[in-house]
Amino acid sequence: MNKPLMSKATAVWLVDNTTLTFKQVAAFCGLHELEVQGIADGDVATGVKGFDPVSNNQLEHGEIEKAQADPHYRLKLKFIASAVGEEKRRGPRYTPLSKRQDRPASILWLVKFHPELTDGQVGKLVGTTKPTIQAIRERTHWNINNITPIDPVALGLCKQSELDAAVQVAVRKKAAEGGVMSDDERRKLVSTEQSLGMSEEPKMPSSIAGLENFSMTEKDDEDDKKTDYSNADSFFNLPDADDEDDEDEDSIDPRRK
Repeated sequence: MNKPLMSKATAVWLVDNTTLTFKQVAAFCGLHELEVQGIADGDVATGVKGFDPVSNNQLEHGEIEKAQADPHYRLKLKFIASAVGEEKRRGPRYTPLSKRQDRPASILWLVKFHPELTDGQVGKLVGTTKPTIQAIRERTHWNINNITPIDPVALGLCKQSELDAAVQVAVRKKAAEGGVMSDDERRKLVSTEQSLGMSEEPKMPSSIAGLENFSMTEKDDEDDKKTDYSNADSFFNLPDADDEDDEDEDSIDPRRK
C-alpha cells in the first residue's frame, strides 16, 4: 500500500488534529501540497469527515510525534501483513454510459488515421473489445454506414498524452521491424508536441527552391533593362514649362499693361 485508505479523509484528520506541515500531510496521503492547504482553508473536501489513521491501524502515534518534532521527517505507513498482494489490478478502461455510444466513432477514427495501432492498443485507449475493433476495421459492423470518425480525445474517451504514448510505441515497433514508412505514415506518427513545434509556413522542396529564385531574379533583371530612365521628365510626368508661362501671361489683365 502506497497511501492510506480514504486518503483525503485522512488528510482532513491530520490537518485538524496535528501540527504537521502541509508538505508532510501531502506526502503521506498522496495529495498535492496546495490541495492540503485548501483543506486547511476550507476550500477543499468541504463536509468530509476526518478519518483517524491511528485508530484504524494505518499509522503509529509515535510517527506523528516524530514528524511534529522534525518538519523534514516523512510519515511511514504501518505495515499490514494482510494487505500484502492486495494491490488493485488494472482491468479494462471504464467508459461512462453517456459516452459508450461514441466508441464506434472513435474506433473508426483510430483505424483510419492510425492504422499502425494494434487492436490491443485501440482497445486500451477507448475501452472496447477486439471483435468490435475487427468489425469496424473490416467494415462489417452493423452500423458502419452511419458511423462518422471522431477523435477520441475530443470525445473524452482518452487523453492526448495516452494517444501520443501509443503512437510512440508504434514508431519504435516500426523502426525495430525495419520497415520503410511513407510520408503519410510518418506524418501520422508525429506526436502532438512535435506537431505543435513545426513551422506553420509550408516548406518549398529543395529541388525547385533554387530554380524559382533564379527565375524570379532573371525576370526582375529583364524588367529593369526594358525600363528607360534616360528621360527624367517623362519618368516623373512633369508638365512643360513653356505652357505654364503662356498660361500665366494670358491670365494677366490687359488693363494693367
